[in-house]
Amino acid sequence: MQATTERELIDAMKALGPLLKAHAVTAEQQRKPVDEVMQAIEATGAYRWFVPKKYGGFEFSLTGFMEVGLTLGAACTSHAWVTTFCMEHNWLLSLFPQAAQDDLFGSHPYIIAPGALAPKGKAVPVDGGFRITGQWQWGTGVMHANWVMVGAMSPVEGRDAPMLAMYLLPIDEVEVLDTWYVQGMVGTGSNDIVVNDVFVPAHRCIDISLLRDGTSPGAQFHKADLYRMPMLPVLGLTAAAPLVGAAQQAVDVFAENIANRTVYGTTTKQQDKAVVQSRLAQARVEVQSIGAQLMQLAHEVQAWGARDEACPELERARLRVALGHVVRRARDVVRDIVEASGASAHFLHNPLQRILRDLNTASCHTVFDLDVSAENYGRMLVGLAPNGPV
Repeated sequence: MQATTERELIDAMKALGPLLKAHAVTAEQQRKPVDEVMQAIEATGAYRWFVPKKYGGFEFSLTGFMEVGLTLGAACTSHAWVTTFCMEHNWLLSLFPQAAQDDLFGSHPYIIAPGALAPKGKAVPVDGGFRITGQWQWGTGVMHANWVMVGAMSPVEGRDAPMLAMYLLPIDEVEVLDTWYVQGMVGTGSNDIVVNDVFVPAHRCIDISLLRDGTSPGAQFHKADLYRMPMLPVLGLTAAAPLVGAAQQAVDVFAENIANRTVYGTTTKQQDKAVVQSRLAQARVEVQSIGAQLMQLAHEVQAWGARDEACPELERARLRVALGHVVRRARDVVRDIVEASGASAHFLHNPLQRILRDLNTASCHTVFDLDVSAENYGRMLVGLAPNGPV
């Protein structure tokens, strides 16, 4: 039976933690999410979290969504990452014009879709829409998808620069290439998506520039605060929550391990050494602080949806830098924990090595690139125009 309130759904997702943890190794071995896990997640109604009530969705909060991401991330980073992305992509679809939402939500109450938004494709305008061709990496969610979202450039009459837009296609109109051979986040199965000259009707396309500040067509259509939040900060929060949850789990694993580990050459349990006690204390406080910062940022982004004004570029740039710091801090906690855990932390049966690889890999996601985001924010602080999207 599916949950009907936000708290019920959070609790239902939390209850799946042991299932995710039990299948984390299998997901890594098969390089994709485990079918049983994904079916259990779907059965909770999780993908209706951000779907508008008009289409039978829940319109639940961004802050509650963070709680889901943290909890699942503590069980399996890969499964959590796929789940939060696919939940949030229903929010993205809710920013599209009404015709697209009627088309997709009208036939099914939610989508499960990767969002490969880098402009790796070409869109040729034709009568009634576009013909799309391209190949996209990082197809998180594609192994259990019913739709895909891809980014492509298209010429626009009267404009000097082409339009970067997002296009929606059914999964049976694309090809999935087995390319996901990576060091970390192995269980996400984020394989390549290939589209070869496929027609997409105009109503299933949106200029990405219309989504950035909270004034999208969907925001004007639904009139709900949820759909007036700025896009990139929401994407950053979506990706950050599982990573912070994984860092919290690393500290828990460390606390368990030191109770049983005797340092080579001594007869002393590791937990009895003052330096290890200090490391544990500092790591525990640090992950609590990181979690608090993540939730504070979620409250700030959510508050922008409730305002009468659009979220300005300067604020969006600041939020992106802050989220980059959250993830960097989470990654560094895990590095410190593994360093203090000895060589045994690198056996494949030890979850610490997988969490370390996951955070090293996921922290390289473009939304967390501090070289790019901090430069953008710094330029704006000194009165210059940003040189990248915010």
